[in-house]
Amino acid sequence: MSIIQPCFDRSVVVRGADAEIVGSPAARIQLLADSSATGGALSTVRVTLAKDADGARPHRHDGSAEMFYVLDGAVQVLSGSDVVTAEKGDLLVVPPRVAHAFAAARGKGAELLVVITPGVERFDYFRKLTRIARGEEPPETLRDVQELFDTYFLSSPEWEAARR
Repeated sequence: MSIIQPCFDRSVVVRGADAEIVGSPAARIQLLADSSATGGALSTVRVTLAKDADGARPHRHDGSAEMFYVLDGAVQVLSGSDVVTAEKGDLLVVPPRVAHAFAAARGKGAELLVVITPGVERFDYFRKLTRIARGEEPPETLRDVQELFDTYFLSSPEWEAARR
């Protein structure tokens, strides 16, 4: 068995009122704790999706698992070739190298706690997504940083069909 030992010796406390918020009105991302704050243990954000809003398009992480805990509302989540609906109180964990995506379920909004473990420095990724959404950077620039953020985009006919 292989266990990654995080390297930090103090509890991490993030006050919600102090956390940076990025994204858009339809997909708001509250940056809670990045990998550097947790000694590599995890990275975590809180995502608020407006009714019918898209969260993340299909992608995979080669080195990390991603956990989605639904705090409120309902989401559709792609996990491999399956699309599942998760509601308030539900938890879904996607293993490394498995395609996944998420969006608010049709007619619903959602609030999620998203945890990536082991952690990856991802706050700059979310800031980049915000600049792209504002038209400050072209979407193609994401291809240049896939390895840096361990986020590799792919296509999914199952996801496309579910989101029509």
